[in-house]
Amino acid sequence: MTEKEIERWWDEAAEYYQKEISGDRLKTVSYGPFASTENKLKLLGSVNGKQVLDLGCGGGQCAISLAKKGAICTGIDISAKQLGYAAKLANANSVDVKFIKNSFSNLKIFRNNSYDIVVSILALQYAGDLSKVFTEVKRILKKNGIFVFSFEHPFYLLIEPNGMTLSNSYQKTGQTKEEETWPDGSKHKFFMYRRKISGICDSITDSGLKLVKIIEPFDPDDKVWGHGYRRKLVHMVPPTIIFKCIKN
Repeated sequence: MTEKEIERWWDEAAEYYQKEISGDRLKTVSYGPFASTENKLKLLGSVNGKQVLDLGCGGGQCAISLAKKGAICTGIDISAKQLGYAAKLANANSVDVKFIKNSFSNLKIFRNNSYDIVVSILALQYAGDLSKVFTEVKRILKKNGIFVFSFEHPFYLLIEPNGMTLSNSYQKTGQTKEEETWPDGSKHKFFMYRRKISGICDSITDSGLKLVKIIEPFDPDDKVWGHGYRRKLVHMVPPTIIFKCIKN
């Protein structure tokens, strides 16, 4: 039921998320809160004419920004509501992106060696079996293909932002569930998976992908993801961590 619960949460949260947090980030790929952008980090290289798959594409901002630079993009997401926003945003920007309702826990719909680049922005923390996802990414990437993904930084998730105290154990990994009360009084179950950085790295190497870079960027001038983040905390611990891998 966990995947269904995740789908339900994102369907319920999609309207707020797209209007208040995500918005129209279309000039370049934004890798996460107070991280940086593809324009600055240059992790993907030229995307013109490249086949790109966006895992957990949400409202489509990453895929659309890459399509505007000439990439041939496909985005998948578990939430129909999120994909509805993505389709409207692509149409408004006159770009052709293929959006598919699909979980990244099952990538069998994609052929072997079919993508030059796979990206995922703050989505794989909802994957129950990360090693399986990475193994499938390796299968669908072409030789020398690039895989770049970001997570909320595991260290950042340990700290309660108001009291600036440790509220979780780094040793405690696996599925977490929280019951949220939204401003309208409604209650919603939120699921995600906590992992150590070493666990993420192990899943990469176990899949046969080559880890080439780990980045813990901090962009203090972030005006895109700044909503809901305590400035004092983000100056001490980066909210985002980025991994770059290649398929040899």
